[in-house]
Order: sequence, then C-alpha cells, then structure tokens
Amino acid sequence: MGIIFFLILFPFVAAVALLFLKNDGPRGKLVIIASIVIAAASVYLAVVNFASGGEKFAVDERLSEIIGYAMLAIEVVLAIVIFVLGVKYKKFLASLLAAVQAPVMVWFEFSTGEHIEVANALYIDRLSIIMALIIGIIGTLICVYALGYMKDFRHHAQDEADRRPWFFFLLFLFLAAMYGIVFSNNLVWLFFFWEITTLCSFFLIGFTKTPEAVRNSFRALIMNLLGGLGFVLAIVYTGGNLQTLELDTLLEIGAYGGDFYIMLPVALLVFAGLTKAAQMPFNSWLLGAMVAPTPTSALLHSSTMVKAGVFLILKLSPVLGLFSPAGIMAMFVGGVTFLMASFAAISQSNAKRVLAYSTVANLGLIVACAGTAQAAAIWAATMLIIFHAVTKSLLFLCVGTAEHNIGSRDIEDMDGLFGRLPRLATFMIIGISAMFLAPFGMLVSKWAALEAVIGSGNPFLILFIIFGSSVTLFYWGKWLGKLVAIVAKRENIQHRVHGEEWASLGTLVALVVAACLTFPTYSRYVVVPYISDVFFGADTARITAMLLNSENMTIMAILVAVIVLLPLFFYGNTKKKLVPIYLAGAGLGDDLRYMGSMQKETEFKLRNWYMEGYFDEKRMNLIGVIATCIVFLIIACVIFFIISMRGGLSI
Repeated sequence: MGIIFFLILFPFVAAVALLFLKNDGPRGKLVIIASIVIAAASVYLAVVNFASGGEKFAVDERLSEIIGYAMLAIEVVLAIVIFVLGVKYKKFLASLLAAVQAPVMVWFEFSTGEHIEVANALYIDRLSIIMALIIGIIGTLICVYALGYMKDFRHHAQDEADRRPWFFFLLFLFLAAMYGIVFSNNLVWLFFFWEITTLCSFFLIGFTKTPEAVRNSFRALIMNLLGGLGFVLAIVYTGGNLQTLELDTLLEIGAYGGDFYIMLPVALLVFAGLTKAAQMPFNSWLLGAMVAPTPTSALLHSSTMVKAGVFLILKLSPVLGLFSPAGIMAMFVGGVTFLMASFAAISQSNAKRVLAYSTVANLGLIVACAGTAQAAAIWAATMLIIFHAVTKSLLFLCVGTAEHNIGSRDIEDMDGLFGRLPRLATFMIIGISAMFLAPFGMLVSKWAALEAVIGSGNPFLILFIIFGSSVTLFYWGKWLGKLVAIVAKRENIQHRVHGEEWASLGTLVALVVAACLTFPTYSRYVVVPYISDVFFGADTARITAMLLNSENMTIMAILVAVIVLLPLFFYGNTKKKLVPIYLAGAGLGDDLRYMGSMQKETEFKLRNWYMEGYFDEKRMNLIGVIATCIVFLIIACVIFFIISMRGGLSI
C-alpha cells in the first residue's frame, strides 16, 4: 500500500515545489528528476504486482476518517472557487452546479456516509497497473517535453507575466489525481480525485486567459461538472440503498444477480464516464481544449483526463451488456461517437483538430466495446487504451513542435516538412502509421473489436465500427501524403528544437514501436489474465487462440520484417538522379513556381480534398448530438419505468 500512497503524494509534493520555482534551471532539474522517480515507481509497482495481479488494501479507520474529512473540506473550498469564478465570468451554470454538488456531498457524508464501513479503500489490479504505467511513463514524458515547449511559449509571450510555475504545478497535480482515480476502491475517494482532474483541466485549458480560452475552459468545466453531479447521485444512491461505498462490492452485487439494484448507480457512473471521455453530446469540450498549450492537449488526450472516463466504464463492463440499460447506452453512444467523429475528421485541415476528432472517435470505440460486456471486446478496448495513449501523445507533441517552428498547425502548411524538420517528419510518419496501418497495434485492436462485437447481437454497433474504421483511411492518408512529399529547396531548421523535446519524442517513438512489436507478450501475460479475473475465465482461451494463433503471428512477423528490411534495402544508396519537375507549365528555375496559362506566375502546391460538402463538421456534430441525446432520453425513461414497476428506489 505504501507504493500507492507514494505515487499519489510524490507528484503532489513535486507540484507544490514547482509552484515556487521561478528559474528555468532548477525547474528543469526538478521536472526531470521527479519524472524519472514517478516512472520508476510505476514500473516498480507493475513488477511487484505482476504475478499476483494485485490486491485490495484496508486503510486504518482513524486515518481513513481524517482523509475523508480533508477531502470533503477541499471539495467545499474548490466549489467556492468555482462558484466565484462562475459569477466573475458570468458562467452561472458552473456556479449553480458547484452550489448543488458540494452541499449534497456534505449532507451525504454527515448523514449517511460516516456510518458506512469501507473494508478496502484502495486496490491494485492488472487494469490499474496498465493505467499506472501509462500515467507514469507517458504523462511524465509530456512533462519533460513541456520544459522545452514552454520556453518557446514564454518567448512568444514576453509581455505577459511568467505563469509557467502554475502550469507545471497543474501538470504534476494532474498526475497525482490520476493515480488516485486508478487506485481508489472507495467511491467517495474516487470522486474526489475525479473532480481534481476536472479542475486541473479547467485551469490548463484557460491557461492563456484569452476570451476563447476562458470560454472553452468553462465549457469543459460545466460538462464535467454535469458528469460529476451524476457521480454524486450514484454515491448517494449506493450508500443510502445498498449500504456500500466500494466499487468492487457494487460489481459483485451485479455479478450475483443484483442487476436491478445496481442499475441506476451504474447508469449514473457510465454517464459520468461518458462526459469525462468527451463522448457526444459532450465532445465539444475536448475540441475546445485545443486552445491550450500543446502539452495540455497531449496530457488530456492521451494519458489522463479522457482515460479516466474510459477507465471507469471499462471497470464497470462486467455488469453492462445488452441486458443492461447502462450497457446499451454505452454501446450506442460510443458507436455513434466513433462514427460521427471519424466523419468529422475528414473535413479538418487543422492537425490538432484531426487529432482531437480521432481521439473522440477512438474513445467512442473503447466505450462501445466496454458496453458489450464481451470478453474479447474488453481485450480490444484495453489494447486500444494502450496503443492510443502512446501514439496520440507522440502525434500531439510532434504537432506542437512543428507549430512552433513553421508557424502553423495546418496540414496544408506541412509541405516539405521532410526538408525542414526531417527527424520530426519521420516521427510523425511513424505515429500516423501506427494509427491505421498494419502491423501496428491500433489496426489490430480495431480488427479485434469488430470480430468481438459481431457476437454482441447488436447489428447497429457492427455497422458503426465498420464504417467508422473505414473512414480513418481518408484523414490519416491525406496527412501522411503531405509528410512524405518532397518539396525542393527547403531550409533545414531542425537545430531550433530543444533537447528536452527531442528526448521525449524519441522515447515515445521507441515506445510506439515496442508496444506494437511486443503486444502478444503483454496481451498474454497482463491483459488476458485481467479479463480472466473479471469474467471468471470466460472466453479467455478463445481470445488467446483467436488473436495469437500461429497464422496471425506469421502474418505479423512478415509485415514487421518488411518494415525493417525496406529501409535497410535503400540504406547506403547515395546515388542521386536529378530530374526536372513537371509543373504543368514553364518552370521558373526554382522548382517552386511555373508560368501558367495567360502568362500568370503560379506557385507549385499540393493540396488535399477535405470533402466539406459531405462531411461538414457542424453537420456531423449535430447528427451525433441529436442521436446521443435521444439515446440518453430513452435510457432514462427505461430506467424510470423499470424502477417504478419494481416499487421505487428502496430495496
């Protein structure tokens, strides 16, 4: 249990220290040292608990009581802060939600919560180990990357006060809260850390304090407070009607035939997870997060905020499925989000928005898989979490570095990136390839998800996944084409990139490759055993046979060999043949311009087709929002009807 407290408290201590460090030198050393310690502690946790798969921990009753009251006091203070800021910026809905949420928790704690005994407040299982490694390795690499990035950010904002200490404080506080989420079995503690991530994202998105940043930060706050209110209601119901505040007990009740009793709290918790995971109709807050500095985007999209949402839904997956209203809600909302967000990404030329919509879409696929309660689908969802965390963090950081050095994040402005930033272009190509090409992990996981949901009995979900997966070719292919195109006479500006950025990016590239090449190993020894524990051995043998059979491994080996051998085949071939470039007109000597019709000088450009008329962003979002709102309404009516027929909320 000591390692759990260390992983929660050490990042918090580092965050407080960083709040008071004003100089780059000491701040850089502390960030690097703290990141190494956090990553090492996460690996140690995984190694120690690898064989056993983890255990549950009881916390001393007196200590637990002190921690509970401290958390409650902090929640009240944060609610007051939100209320004041909401009034200040005239975002009264945020103030209202804070004014409702905190008093309900205070009332519950002093009326019911203090009388409920929590046997195991903390736990470790294989899923929390996976999440701890993602937080400890990916999260800290983003923090190290932020050292170089924020130097450039500061250079472009010299007229403003230096607020980098506040920025790094929030980053490490975020990591501490995420560890709290993945290790908390006590729902009240889980909710506390859940709300800390909401506040951290609010302040990070609004970091620049521009009107756009403030508007988007409050959008994120309000939507996540809505989910937080659902979480509070789930706690009140679970404590008042089921006399428990333990997540594992809630799942046990469902596993042993108590579906009716847990139906409402599970639906409320899934709703909270959907808001945090930026599923439609709540996806706009994650798209708005693009106004924040790039490390914020990478952290929210890859290893922290949105992963908290899918983590909670994945934990609840054993009690979901077609016979659960919450399971149906997760499947349909996730499936619609996956499809419509994938369509919307086609029409985007802003690289960050492409990544944002891709994130929303992949999270939708994870949620849909979790909703099926099928062991094979849970395997696919867990693998998607791993691959998505590593690959998406790499791509976000690459876009941030590109933006600082070429002055744009637009895909159409990445002409000749191979000439200007060859190493960065190579890293981006690896990241994009990992998102949609074989033998990289995302494609394998999507294929496994499709094969798994075929047995779920939901034909709509099958269609969502087929079409959603197919259209990824459009937006990744366009971007990849821009990167591999060679444009003449581009100055190499690679030397401008900071060493901390290269260190983080290079490590992430190595992790992407390693995650793809070694997935059969950690699938067999970590993911499949976790599913076996959760589903009591059901279907795990079939998963292993289906995914790790000799034919599949042979295909994977051939694909990997091709990827490795192709560069070696061309390595050392230094002969260059210069040929004139056909420019659809008389060239002007620089291979960049030509004399077109009507004797008009024209610049040579390669441009993509974004099909805005077919996949307009607003139209795709509108369809998705309407469809998911209808699902929420139907599920709410179904739950209300079932509860009414069974005699109300009391058991």
